[in-house]
Amino acid sequence: MMQPGFFDWQNRFEKIDKNADPLVKLNKVVPWNSFRPALGTLRARENKSNAGAKPHDVIVMFKILILQSLYNLSDEATEYQVLDRLSFMRFLGLRLGSRVPDAKTIWLFREQLTEAGLAGELFRQFETVLEENGFAAKKGRIIDASIVQAPKQRNSREENAQIKEGEIPQDWEEAKRRQKDIDAQWTKRNGKRYYGYKNHVNVDVKNKIIRAYAVTDASVHDSNVFDELLEESNTSAEVYANSAYRSKESIELLQQRGFRERLQRKGCKHRTLTTREQQGNKTRAKMRCRIEHVFGVMAMMAGSLVVRTIGIIRARAKIGLRNLAYNINRYALLAITG
Repeated sequence: MMQPGFFDWQNRFEKIDKNADPLVKLNKVVPWNSFRPALGTLRARENKSNAGAKPHDVIVMFKILILQSLYNLSDEATEYQVLDRLSFMRFLGLRLGSRVPDAKTIWLFREQLTEAGLAGELFRQFETVLEENGFAAKKGRIIDASIVQAPKQRNSREENAQIKEGEIPQDWEEAKRRQKDIDAQWTKRNGKRYYGYKNHVNVDVKNKIIRAYAVTDASVHDSNVFDELLEESNTSAEVYANSAYRSKESIELLQQRGFRERLQRKGCKHRTLTTREQQGNKTRAKMRCRIEHVFGVMAMMAGSLVVRTIGIIRARAKIGLRNLAYNINRYALLAITG
């Protein structure tokens, strides 16, 4: 069997490039090394012993987590895809003879990042990159939430009742407790029930980039984190959101903080919307639909995100990385298309 030569690989990469490999764009415009100082703190926490294999570079590991987020891959699937796909190898700067992090190593690195609370810090750090390159938040903000499902728990009614009271069933052994997510909750949307968490986001109108986010269990009403998402760096004071966010309290909050409310109105049995209010809803919907483009792109690339981690702390890190990966991908598109 003939061994592949240099030109064989070069020809294969040229064919991949003709099909517009999106990862090439990311490597071209994203300043990956700007994340190194923050990620380097993870290595400082590790044992200084020289025994064993040299740890993988933190940027390589971080880029693997971005790949996971973009394509919604498990740790095992990520290991396989890095070994199998030339485009992934090139994105990570690996060669055929390079050591590839296994699933356990990927899991451990994400655990270290979660424990250090770095997902949010890295997200905010990339906001600086966006601003420095001309992609600051502009033309107002749109606020909405999407459901992130978690594997359903097979608990008895009695166990669920105890969990709702903030208690852990006494007959659960330690090994069972580690496999049970008692933070995820049920919610209902459009007549369908979902179990998991919510990704609450603030997207700017101009660039469709996520500027702030919050992660809660799925039962938390969207309006409960409204104040938390109202960043003030946008060039416009306008705030767009659907009717779930409209209340006397939310309107007073916006007025107190100097924002202009552009919240959808909702009629009821005893009061229908006037013609003017209906027209106002249509005008606002034209802006508000831009956030659906964001959720649509995330779903198109990776499908419906399911967090397979245990507990809200890990879910926040996982979803935070997903939001950051979207922003990185969006920035690459905007930077190249001009």
